[in-house]
Amino acid sequence: MIGSVSRKGLVGVVAWAAFAALTVLVVLGHGAPPAPDRALHAWSLAHRPPVAAVARGLTDTGTGLVPYALAALAGVIAVRTRRQRGTAVLLALGCLVLGQVARYGVMALVGRPRPPHADWQALASGWSYPSGHTTTSAMTAGLLIAALYLRSPRGRGALMALAACWAVAVGLTRIYLGVHWFTDVVGGWLFAVGWLWACGAVAARYLPGRLGTGAPVPGPADPSDGAEGPLETDATEDPHRRGGARPA
Repeated sequence: MIGSVSRKGLVGVVAWAAFAALTVLVVLGHGAPPAPDRALHAWSLAHRPPVAAVARGLTDTGTGLVPYALAALAGVIAVRTRRQRGTAVLLALGCLVLGQVARYGVMALVGRPRPPHADWQALASGWSYPSGHTTTSAMTAGLLIAALYLRSPRGRGALMALAACWAVAVGLTRIYLGVHWFTDVVGGWLFAVGWLWACGAVAARYLPGRLGTGAPVPGPADPSDGAEGPLETDATEDPHRRGGARPA
């Protein structure tokens, strides 16, 4: 158990450290794309069709109603009892909403320009780093994966992989459609992993054992549950009769 928690903590710390390092590089470069960004952008322009309908349809699932609906679904999946589902849904949506607020703050602070507008094949607005569609889809996929794991640690591998592949594909479409640099997408993935780890750490700290297992929260005993209370005795009963002995 300790080793598992330590590994999860290490993943979160590494994600935040890598995100911080990448952000510093972007800021020091004044938003200018490095060589890998330019190379992948040029490859996308050379290999995409005139109208990348499939990529545009996929990229649209990374924003708007879809991520929030999937986050709510993650809350429903994560727990077994109806009483806990409302709380789980609110926690999942809260994680996603607060993550968006934090992401917007980073975007405003960094202020990185997007690729040239003439290269776009999708609508886009705001600054470029980190990619909003990428971050949103990755956070949503992480919530789904966590919910599936909590509900059933085994036998959900295919669904977890599908959620992860969706998030990766949404991020790649942002490069393919010319609206983000590669480092914008990598930054979005790193931010999402770090944010999910932070939310998980807070939930584990303040909600231990209350969600995910399906077990009811311990509370005062209910007489209707069938629990037996102390045996009642007749105060007037002769103490010599309790052992079944006849009086002399």
